[in-house]
Amino acid sequence: MTLSPYWLRDNCPCADCRDPRTGQKLFQITDLPGDLTIGDSTEADGVLVVEWSDGHSTRYPVDFLVGASDDDGRTELGKPLWAAADFAAGLPEADWAAYVAEPAERVAVLRAVRRFGFALLREVPAVERQVLAVARTFGYVRETNYGELFDVRVEADANNLAFTNVAIAPHTDNPYRDPVPTLQLLHCLRNEAEGGDSGLVDGFRAAALLRAEHPADFAVLTGTPVPFVFRDRGTELRADRPLIEVDTLGRIREVRFNNRSIGTLRGGDVEAFYRAYRRFAEITLRPELQLEFRLGPGDCLIFDNTRLLHARTAFEQDGARHLQGCYADLDSLASTLAVLERRAAALDTLAGLFEGEGAGEYLGEAVTMAEHMLQCGALAEAAGAPDHLVAAALLHDVGHFGGSGLELMAGQDNRHSHTGADWLARWFGPEVTEPIRLHVAAKRYLCAVEPSYLALLSEASVFTLQVQGGPMSDAEAAAFAALPGAADAVAVRRWDDLAKDADAVTPGFEHFRALLGRLMGN
Repeated sequence: MTLSPYWLRDNCPCADCRDPRTGQKLFQITDLPGDLTIGDSTEADGVLVVEWSDGHSTRYPVDFLVGASDDDGRTELGKPLWAAADFAAGLPEADWAAYVAEPAERVAVLRAVRRFGFALLREVPAVERQVLAVARTFGYVRETNYGELFDVRVEADANNLAFTNVAIAPHTDNPYRDPVPTLQLLHCLRNEAEGGDSGLVDGFRAAALLRAEHPADFAVLTGTPVPFVFRDRGTELRADRPLIEVDTLGRIREVRFNNRSIGTLRGGDVEAFYRAYRRFAEITLRPELQLEFRLGPGDCLIFDNTRLLHARTAFEQDGARHLQGCYADLDSLASTLAVLERRAAALDTLAGLFEGEGAGEYLGEAVTMAEHMLQCGALAEAAGAPDHLVAAALLHDVGHFGGSGLELMAGQDNRHSHTGADWLARWFGPEVTEPIRLHVAAKRYLCAVEPSYLALLSEASVFTLQVQGGPMSDAEAAAFAALPGAADAVAVRRWDDLAKDADAVTPGFEHFRALLGRLMGN
């Protein structure tokens, strides 16, 4: 594999090149030498070490060099392009209460929106403005000329056909905006009218069919800017965009389709455009592509407004049908999903440590390392400690993993409190990490200020006390007591000392998983 020296160096992960916390680069491309070359490279144990001509050295995980998808998740790549029959067994849906309470349920819903373009939440409280609360579970509300939210019901002086009782053909919303709102939510408050059923069409599937059946028409629609226009008494909007947008590699990325908003096309091959436009419209109306369902009170539909076309049947003018909607954006949903997945992976990593290395001996004590940490977390929980202190107690010795506990017992201070706190800081805030960072210092502090404390320590803890610096001096103790996290660290320390009972029954890691997940979100 041949790699550009500048690409390789621009992706150097070391702390001199990237801020360890943010991951942002600390140099400009122009800071690199104009004659930069790779001086030498060696690969071992899954790591490529590169020595540079300017004296810099970089360690790259080989997995990073293999690469991942060059797609941002917005194109057709990796998405199942569906027809109605694909959901014969049921729609991607979840109960609102489970969605709110369970990160795994939220992940499933957001993945469905990314994968299929939509998901349905059931039993959402059928109260006004609740749709905004749904949007804020994964992102931000996009305010438009329709306001923060809009009411889909019959209006006496409607400025949009959506606010009448007429049938609405498959379409995307707001094509006259650039950027267009990429997500739409519709929350049903009432639906007692005859008619008014909802429908969805996978616009990516329709576009892919056009590409396969009429490639010349596909080329016309991807290459013709269409004027989309909206005007009312207080608004005038226009965006000139193709009906089907592709990325630089030709992958379908966005569909804008709304017959009510297409303005007057001038210039270009108008005849070719209308032939292609008609064919594409006919494809979107194929019965096998139209997924039809009825929204009932409490149902909230979330869908990708750049992929899915939505529709509804006509309903009785006097029928009680009231939906509230709002717009949001895919980037926020994708961000929330990525963070939730990252947290789940982190919790899996921690669980693996407890189950793996945690089963090993704990500094000569009668309990394993995992038993000690789980007991410590359980003691904090039983004492009614706040969540952040329960987490700190549970994770306080995570710095011992990796074999560093052996160094401590061999007489070398492994600074596991700092190592663990620094490692956990990628997921937890200082309310969790600082008591962990200070829990060794808290032992030294208690030995200095409580004469009886030393007698409570186990033999192993007395030994490690000396390795870690022994009791504090009066000046050190005063300085420690003034630290913001000192009181929490002392609390963790006391539970730490008690959590060495070989006969204690303690919960497993899964008992604490939800608590840790909540703290990761703070």
